[in-house]
Amino acid sequence: MATTEADADVEYVDRPLVAPGVVERRRYQTRLVDRARGANTLVCLPTGLGKTAVSLLVTANRLHDAGGTALLLAPTKPLVQQHAAFYREALTLDDDAVVTFTGDVRPDDRAALWEDARVVVATPQVVENDLIGGRIGLDAVTHLTFDECHRATGDYAYVYVAERYHADAADPLVTGMSASPGGDADAIRRVCENLELDEVAVMTEEDADVADYTHETDIEWIELDLPDEVLEIRDGINEVITDRLTTLKELGVTESTKPDMSESQINRIQGTVQEMMDADRSEGYEAMSQLAEVRKLRTAVTYAETQSVEALRRYFERQRNAARSSGASKASQRLVSDPRVREAMRTAASFDGLHPKFRRTRILLAETLGVEGGDRVIVFTESRDTAEALVDFLSEGFAVHKFVGQGDREGSDGMTQTQQQETLDAFRAGEFDVLVSTSVAEEGLDVPEVDLVLFYEPVPTAIRSIQRKGRTGRQDDGRVVVLMASDTRDEAYFWISKRREDEMAAELQTLKSAAADLTEELSGGQRALDEFDETAGAADDDGASGRDDASETTTPTPRSPTSPPRRTPPRRQPTGRSRRQTTPTTTRSRS
Repeated sequence: MATTEADADVEYVDRPLVAPGVVERRRYQTRLVDRARGANTLVCLPTGLGKTAVSLLVTANRLHDAGGTALLLAPTKPLVQQHAAFYREALTLDDDAVVTFTGDVRPDDRAALWEDARVVVATPQVVENDLIGGRIGLDAVTHLTFDECHRATGDYAYVYVAERYHADAADPLVTGMSASPGGDADAIRRVCENLELDEVAVMTEEDADVADYTHETDIEWIELDLPDEVLEIRDGINEVITDRLTTLKELGVTESTKPDMSESQINRIQGTVQEMMDADRSEGYEAMSQLAEVRKLRTAVTYAETQSVEALRRYFERQRNAARSSGASKASQRLVSDPRVREAMRTAASFDGLHPKFRRTRILLAETLGVEGGDRVIVFTESRDTAEALVDFLSEGFAVHKFVGQGDREGSDGMTQTQQQETLDAFRAGEFDVLVSTSVAEEGLDVPEVDLVLFYEPVPTAIRSIQRKGRTGRQDDGRVVVLMASDTRDEAYFWISKRREDEMAAELQTLKSAAADLTEELSGGQRALDEFDETAGAADDDGASGRDDASETTTPTPRSPTSPPRRTPPRRQPTGRSRRQTTPTTTRSRS
């Protein structure tokens, strides 16, 4: 193994096509690579433990042994650029042999680049469009990687590309990568079916080989009481929501008029209303207008309860502008003309206090960056309005920048891909201390190690929660704080996320525990994955049996390389009550 003079204790991967002294050798990664190079495999590895390095080493092996082209798909442009930079650094290929395909590259240019590329890193929608348009073919692709593969559901482009690849490629090999592949066994199995993955290789912080690269993360939930003025705003808006739901009840589309009903209940109402409209019933159109107003009002309540009054003011201003515009909807006009909504607007405009989450955020940053001598903090929030309001507020005492998506909207400019990259580069370089980000930084981005991850609000999905928490505790002990407004949907979202996280962890452990029995069954011959029960399908995580021999893995029934895909292309259109829990998290590495 090659070592560098700078760190003689570190061993590096020494394999064909892999640049020396770049990819650190870790035993758990080697075992995952040995699994993934012999079968279509879902690789489950906690955030920061180097899923990309596993895929890169499989790619290097396939390019060396089978030639052809490797394709890596990632859901966002920043992730595409990040992966491409790593592949150029870690492979001995010429830099121009690693190309990126995003919407910023002209279709004709992509077709030309495809011909000579050895590695293509792309967003899935672009590849889907190029396949449908006949600009590229997958017959010579010898390794296809799906990053953040939990997205492979429904009409997401991953599903179509996978079907085309298995149908068209002469010798397909697929690697799916995710820190959080699904909230339950059905979701994980659905991802595997959609990508035609035959094995699931799971590593967790509890695996012995991983333990050296993990540290404890202190997770703390802080409950904060809302001031009376904010409660007054919320209660006034909820009265209007109850009135609109009463109208919907009279129209026969709901039995409940509770303003805090779940989003799934709202979606069921919408389904009923849509059926009425499809039947051309006039009351359906009235119901849809009422429901549109309910959705807008519920968003306003969310801003008041869980975000900030400043964010609510920005939202109200957009609603006023929308109501004044030509062609404004009845829902928009009705919303801003209701006396109770107008009173809520006046109360918000006159409120000169701080939302308790703003105050606590400032205190936590002062503790982390000042008293404790920390270097970096990430604040995650669901709302771009809140992100921008927080940046304005925190800039008085800290070096802070926002990190948001590319979409523009009235009163809120997005960030271009170049701006996003420059911001991340500056954060890594220590040019500022605090990154305030929306969900765009959750999935896979190479964000530097931070001392504190602050959830401005809980998120109701296990996948997003796991990805956010993976931003700390990689090189040293880390801290995660979740802010919750008492007696609001914050608490509901927190418990939903907590339950789903626990369920996901249990499902992954079930998959791991089934691996030994499954391996024993497979040793007698190849069998389809769906012949086993719900807990089967996981691969032996310790890799000690040397799964280099592809004959020991399950494989899908082969199809002719010229056979058509099985699916047509999709059509897209101030209190301080706190509770703590200590859980392990991971040391971040690209190796």
